[in-house]
Amino acid sequence: QVQLVESGGGLVQAGGSLSLSCAASRRTFSRYVMGWFRQAPGKERDFVAYSAWSGGSTYYADSVKGRFTISRDNAKNTVYLQMNSLKPEDTAVYYCAAGRILGVAATQYDYWGQGTQVTVSS
Repeated sequence: QVQLVESGGGLVQAGGSLSLSCAASRRTFSRYVMGWFRQAPGKERDFVAYSAWSGGSTYYADSVKGRFTISRDNAKNTVYLQMNSLKPEDTAVYYCAAGRILGVAATQYDYWGQGTQVTVSS
């Protein structure tokens, strides 16, 4: 079992930046692919980015490519999402997730955090 706790959400103006963190409970953190997803009201949960086990491989949704950066610190069991040049359409609840295989589908991830709200005002 892996417990994930996100932090760092909030309200920011368009063009601003926010940094999210997700702390994991397991010391085997490095064995998991870590992903970020988001869900806006009335919409499905969408993939944002993932970081492979060692952090050497990352992948982003087209909608955030060039603006968001995922990183991880395996020594601290923590994954981060740096979000720059935020847009109102980035407003959503952001979730971190842990899984065993690389993928962009929510069903490929086994453990989920509780989510943190990000609101971008225009």
